[in-house]
Amino acid sequence: MKTNDLEDRIIDFAVDIIDITEHVKNNYAGNYYGNQLIRSSGSPALNYGEARSAESHKDFVHKMRICLKELRESFNCLRIIKKSNLFLGNEVHINKAIDENNQLISIFVASIKTSKNNNSNFKSR
Repeated sequence: MKTNDLEDRIIDFAVDIIDITEHVKNNYAGNYYGNQLIRSSGSPALNYGEARSAESHKDFVHKMRICLKELRESFNCLRIIKKSNLFLGNEVHINKAIDENNQLISIFVASIKTSKNNNSNFKSR
């Protein structure tokens, strides 16, 4: 996957989450998890932009790990919203977001692993 493709994908994910939160119940729990979901889903797009301009390999991996942590948080928020029936929209929409979130987690796990392996191979030369 190209760098710009991944960046576009995580931006699209954040935009989809904004739409999802428009269909979350307007009560204490809905507001709490909806607000948390907006923060955690938007963070990977912003941090990935920073990772692309990392000052070192270590800095790159660190920022990528932050993206991964935020994606995992988003995944759990989405699951909580769905399981607690806080989502009032079409269930297909939230299921699609959960699936995309899971795919993004897998991409970031693989990218971090590859980056760490490439760096250790470079150091061993």
